[in-house]
Amino acid sequence: MAVDELSLVFSALADPTRRAILERLAHGDATVNQLAEPFEMSQQAVSKHLKVLEHARLISRSRTAQSRPCALDTVRLDAAVGWIVRHRQIWADRHDRLDEHLAALRKAE
Repeated sequence: MAVDELSLVFSALADPTRRAILERLAHGDATVNQLAEPFEMSQQAVSKHLKVLEHARLISRSRTAQSRPCALDTVRLDAAVGWIVRHRQIWADRHDRLDEHLAALRKAE
């Protein structure tokens, strides 16, 4: 996944409403009206969140008669998780080295 795509994913995930929408879509496809139900916001506001999620390619929309149900697309989420896992090990190794260095400094005192 390109860095720009990764930035789009993390930016989309930064908002709690969008994360809640993704959690809802993890249970199955839903329309804008269904997704708007639990929120105290207009359908237009939910639609704006959906556009951000769609731009980040975290959801897709299909056309069924007059409705446009939204579906979760996990490919970008899986790529983001992979990036986190790779970097988590790097950060853990650095933290371990820092702990060792601090222990050595304390011992030297």
